[in-house]
Amino acid sequence: MAHIWTTIVTVALMLPVVYCQKIQEVFHWKRITHQKDFNADTRDIFFEELNPTSLNNETFASYVNVPMGVTHHKGRLFITVPRRFPGVPSTLNVIDIATIPEGEMSPPLKAYPDYIVNQLHSDYHPDQKRFISIYRSKVDRCDRLWFVDTGMLEYPGNATQVQRPQVWIIDLLRDRKVRSFPIPETIVWTGEGMASLVVDVDTENCDKAFAYIPDLVQAAIYVYSFEANRMWAFRHSSFQQNPQRANFHVAGLRFVWDDGIFSITLGRRDPLTKARPVYYHPMVSTSEFTTSSLTLQNESLASTENYGQFFQLLGDRGPNSQSTLHHYDEETGVIFYAEVNRNAIGCWNSKNNFTAEDHDTILLDHADLIYPGDLNADADGVIWVLANNLPTWLYSRYDENRYNFHVWRIVPKEAIIGTKCHN
Repeated sequence: MAHIWTTIVTVALMLPVVYCQKIQEVFHWKRITHQKDFNADTRDIFFEELNPTSLNNETFASYVNVPMGVTHHKGRLFITVPRRFPGVPSTLNVIDIATIPEGEMSPPLKAYPDYIVNQLHSDYHPDQKRFISIYRSKVDRCDRLWFVDTGMLEYPGNATQVQRPQVWIIDLLRDRKVRSFPIPETIVWTGEGMASLVVDVDTENCDKAFAYIPDLVQAAIYVYSFEANRMWAFRHSSFQQNPQRANFHVAGLRFVWDDGIFSITLGRRDPLTKARPVYYHPMVSTSEFTTSSLTLQNESLASTENYGQFFQLLGDRGPNSQSTLHHYDEETGVIFYAEVNRNAIGCWNSKNNFTAEDHDTILLDHADLIYPGDLNADADGVIWVLANNLPTWLYSRYDENRYNFHVWRIVPKEAIIGTKCHN
């Protein structure tokens, strides 16, 4: 692992530092641009039989390219842009940090693996060999990129489920597809609510991997077993929104949302039972809940629908602490929360009681951390955050003369110094 850490430190030194070394602003954009080679790279690392001339005729529209997810792996950032309006050339993108000129804070995105796999057919017909719309991704300890392609175009007035939602797994060491798994209609019909996932993997056997996928619309958790190549579902009242926490006030805008279970993160694995605590929450809630990985991995239990006692309330973070994504850091035992209403990153040490008084803030920025929509860690435990000021895009209009999108880098053990989350 030493060579990976050296790479990250080297890259970090190339980037401007904001606040202090423990928290850095890595990139920011007024608007997203793409490398101007939409049709240049016609090779396809997944499917050689793809026809590069079968391209969609949508016109690139910079304003609707709103990044939603960020994931880091060995010097590459993967940026996702879901298709919520026409004009998005690629839903999965990459930035090779080492190739970015020193001082460049707004690099263009490049489609990953290329523009062909990301492009829609001109008549929007289904094609399970191409990506439709991706919200967020995760990298596991086996150097694989996981994500759900919702298969859905969320165009206003013309939302279309183009094809079955799919779980994708990509080997990042070879940039090759490992597998795609179409989610059965018996699990869910639409991909609309699958905006994130987390991967639970035994590093001694990469085949023993599970993806836990929250569905914010259906209030469900879908469990995908890589080894069995099967999926099953859990549904519970704690996955639902709390209407008393539905009011948001962000960037001067007031609105009401109804998102159910939004984020799942995994605690430290028990060396004897191999179980991991599973922490989860709806976005429209300030409560945190918990279950066990052994519960989620039990397909037979899921089929009984007699599992309510295995999903329990952990506690409440306090007023205005609605969160999108969160992450458990194994080195410190701290969970970090992306808090929407507060434009902040909060923290809680799992050794403490779960009350509002036991939480603290490591970063608060009312200008550059508006709507922290993604938060996850790389293999070295470094946390990456993407803020995109989404409410302004939805309910007002971006000021394209200011920086609207920001990527932050956080070193957990340093970020918690001086907070209640520090041991």
